[in-house]
Parts: sequence; C-alpha cells; structure tokens
Amino acid sequence: MKLTEKETEILEILEGNSRLTAETVGKMIECTAEETERLIQGLEDRKIIIDYQATVDWKKVDGHEGVTAMIDVKVTPKRGVGFDDIAERIYRFNEVKSVYLMSGAYDLSVVIEGRSMSEVARFVSEKLSTLDSVLSTTTHFILKKYKHDGKLYDSGEEDRRMMVTP
Repeated sequence: MKLTEKETEILEILEGNSRLTAETVGKMIECTAEETERLIQGLEDRKIIIDYQATVDWKKVDGHEGVTAMIDVKVTPKRGVGFDDIAERIYRFNEVKSVYLMSGAYDLSVVIEGRSMSEVARFVSEKLSTLDSVLSTTTHFILKKYKHDGKLYDSGEEDRRMMVTP
C-alpha cells in the first residue's frame, strides 16, 4: 500500500513514541492537529497502525517477573495451506505472544510468556508438541533483556565486578 510522505512521517514518529498528541505530531510534520488526527485515523482504519502499547520492565515490579521463552518449531506444512494452518493453531493459545515464519533450520519461532520455567515446559510438552504437524521444538529462555522493540532496559545497577587487567 502506497502511503503519502506525511503518513510515513506519522508512522515513524508514533513508532518512536505513541503517546505524543496529534497537536505535537502535527507540529513535527507541519500539519494542523485536525489534519494529523484525520491522517492517524485513516492509518488506523486501514490497519496500518494496529495497536498502541506500553513497554513495561516487569522485572522491576515485585511478583511479576515471569519467564519469556523463544521456541523454535519444526513442522510439516499441509498441502494447500502451507504453514498458515499450524501457525494459526499455535497463535490461538493464550500463552503465545508472537509467531513468526522463519528461514533456516526451524520453520516457526514462537514467543511465549509464563509465570515460571515449569509453566513454559508444560505448555511445550502438553500443548505445543502434541499438535499433529509439530515434528520438534527447541526452547530458549530469555535470561535478561537489554533492548526490546528499540527500547533500552536499564537495570539501574552499577557493575560491581572487579576490573582485572594483565
């Protein structure tokens, strides 16, 4: 879909900070607030802007640390629908946050969130690996986030390791 230069500018601005007002965005692209609101509404109506999200550093909230895992999934594609059918079956699980068709050794990359490693393991063993088309899985647990969706995660902690020099 071909976009105007103003629409593209709006997307770039909102992707960086979706909390900006239409008035502020309008000043940045040299449009009125009303014209900017109309352009944003058009982008939303055409499903180019899908959602507005807050990025939360959950490890800083007691009791909400959780576990995120990236699971490589090897599947047998079905005739006529390829990978779409199995991908849809996978993304319908509540635990699943993202599903991507990948090139390389595995076909799908699945991102899930759970309260514990055991919960993630149960999901893989009881739900994901039991699907007919799934041949194998490899689970990778995220140990620490440094940067996500372009946002840096600052631990706020100083590095307390002793410097060792030769």
